[in-house]
Amino acid sequence: MSRILIVEDEAHLAQGLRFNLEAEGHSVQTTERGEDALTRLVKNHESFDALVLDVMLPGKDGFTVARELREAKNFIPLLMLTARGRPEDVLKGFESGADDYLPKPFNLAILIARVEGLLRRKDWSHNATSASSERPQQDSDLPDHFRFGDKMVDFRNLQLRAGKEVIQLTVMETDLLRYLIKNAGHPVSRKAILQDVWNLHEETDTRAIDSFIVRLRNQRDSPKISLTPAPECLHASPPRQFNSI
Repeated sequence: MSRILIVEDEAHLAQGLRFNLEAEGHSVQTTERGEDALTRLVKNHESFDALVLDVMLPGKDGFTVARELREAKNFIPLLMLTARGRPEDVLKGFESGADDYLPKPFNLAILIARVEGLLRRKDWSHNATSASSERPQQDSDLPDHFRFGDKMVDFRNLQLRAGKEVIQLTVMETDLLRYLIKNAGHPVSRKAILQDVWNLHEETDTRAIDSFIVRLRNQRDSPKISLTPAPECLHASPPRQFNSI
């Protein structure tokens, strides 16, 4: 039985989600404040298999909660709920560390499917068994591990290994690395990344993705992923480093 924590300040919505997820066989707890979620997950080290996190919360908002969780090296699978479905807001959620997003109002069946997808990814990582996610996948023709120089990306366990250092990745960071590796040596438009990695098909400022990629580079200094500003597209140089043009 999977344990799910819901952080939602709208009581009727939180209880509705709890009822339906429990009907699917999960153990569910709820809280209305991000600070409480951080205390339980970071300070008290309570064990949950997935987190459903609303953005608009009293006190610390969902973006802040997600960012502080990742800074504390807590990589719980995280589905972010937002009343603002603009691509820029979705990207901000991913920058903060979310693994998936769902704009309000949402279809309950879709939410359950997204949660189940994240739980399967967690089981896939921990149990080394194949699983599929509800999100588009780009790894059908890539091995479970990819080496470049003295580094290795472990797609199965969502890790990047550099010597003795092991860096835990979020689902979205892994998907982005997978996508760049798959397209090594070829220019990739920012719009293509938005569509193929983030599943965003609306018109948006494609430069909004740059801050996420720079964040990935800065946090993953060990693999030496270097990016420089480009007018229209990114370029992944095989296989030792990634550059943009």
